Amino acid sequence: MPNPFHSRRDPRQGATVDTTLLKGRTVLMSGGSRGIGLAILVAAARAGANVVFLAKTDVPDPRLPGTVHTAVAAIREAGGSAVSVVGDVRDSADVTRAVDTALDHFGSIDICVNNASAIDLRPTEELPVKRFALMQEVNVRGTYQLTRAALPHLRRSTHAHILTLSPPLNLSPRWLGAHPAYTLAKYGMTLLTLGWAAEYAERGIAANCLWPQTTVATAAVANVLGGQSLTDRSRSPDIMADAAVAVLSRPPRERTGATLIDAPVLTGAGLTDLSGYGGGEHPELDLFLDSFEP
Repeated sequence: MPNPFHSRRDPRQGATVDTTLLKGRTVLMSGGSRGIGLAILVAAARAGANVVFLAKTDVPDPRLPGTVHTAVAAIREAGGSAVSVVGDVRDSADVTRAVDTALDHFGSIDICVNNASAIDLRPTEELPVKRFALMQEVNVRGTYQLTRAALPHLRRSTHAHILTLSPPLNLSPRWLGAHPAYTLAKYGMTLLTLGWAAEYAERGIAANCLWPQTTVATAAVANVLGGQSLTDRSRSPDIMADAAVAVLSRPPRERTGATLIDAPVLTGAGLTDLSGYGGGEHPELDLFLDSFEP
């Protein structure tokens, strides 16, 4: 079995994941200009997949690294075929353009990745209704809109996957009371995905969620959650990318309706040493998780 995690970091050499089923498949993603989304696209391209992604960042933002253009360059440098569509996952016309672009360039859509997400952790009395609406629109409506547009084409694929970057449904008061609006938006993504797993179980379309065990060193972590101190205790986006490839490489009927965590996915694939992903000796546990146990 080939090892897709052929990076410079020796600790990542223990995993065994057969990625042959990804070769020639087409991935459609929301977001993807930077961070976890881009890392997943690069990893999928390295495994031989074609990628199309819908993202808004056409020109550089001084607060955030990366645009759709630098993302395409990174994916192509990894050996993949990539097309970006500048647009907003909240806009149905933009979503239709992204689907049409995937079909025009590659002839199919085999995998739909719901990556785009808005975050605001302010408590209820401090969170404006406008920001509440933004999170529901991007996270829930965007996930619904992109997946709904992709489903007719997923039904024709022999390797159909929906993968949503959203957390397990933890109903502990600790999480329900921390930031209810954001929790609602992320849990909405998870509920939709679990619903599709049930709705399309007989069609052979896998629908799963994937969430990081620890915080991940992205611009959102640095700018919203905890600055450099938290970034130093966060793992690289590569851990989510490698876990996503491991999930998407499996035949769709093998697993659906799961809320998966990146680290157990990788240890289940034989990668026992995660130190190559960074985060130090005591990485920070991510939101919605109560312990490091699977």
